[in-house]
Amino acid sequence: MKHTFDKALPVAIGCDHAGYTYKEKIKAYLMDNGWTVEDKGTFSEESTDYPDYAHPVAEMVESDAATAGILICGSGNGVCMTANKHQGIRAALCWNEELAALSRQHNNANVLCMPERFVSYETAQKMVDIFLSTDFEGGRHERRAEKISL
Repeated sequence: MKHTFDKALPVAIGCDHAGYTYKEKIKAYLMDNGWTVEDKGTFSEESTDYPDYAHPVAEMVESDAATAGILICGSGNGVCMTANKHQGIRAALCWNEELAALSRQHNNANVLCMPERFVSYETAQKMVDIFLSTDFEGGRHERRAEKISL
């Protein structure tokens, strides 16, 4: 089980129309900080369906084509539920910094899901930093994380 994220691989990012603004800002922020980003859409604020973007992000992470995933929609719930349909995905819905850290430390989450309508951009950016820089603790948590997939 992978414990850290590899900067040699891209971060896959996706959103629906309700997450478009943050996705664009986070994508630029990541690239400014040395990450490669694979943008799976959407590419405007025109109404769209979140599974069309959550599945491609989850597929990249699950196949190890991306080191981690970031998904954003209005509530964060839709993209999180969709990504978690994939066996190799542990998507975490986070709305504060502590949850972003715990999702990595205790659950070895590999996809960060955020609710654009309920968190400030500053909080979202901090959650991204924390998520990508926090290692999985392993130990007793590894046993539990291994039991998540069916």
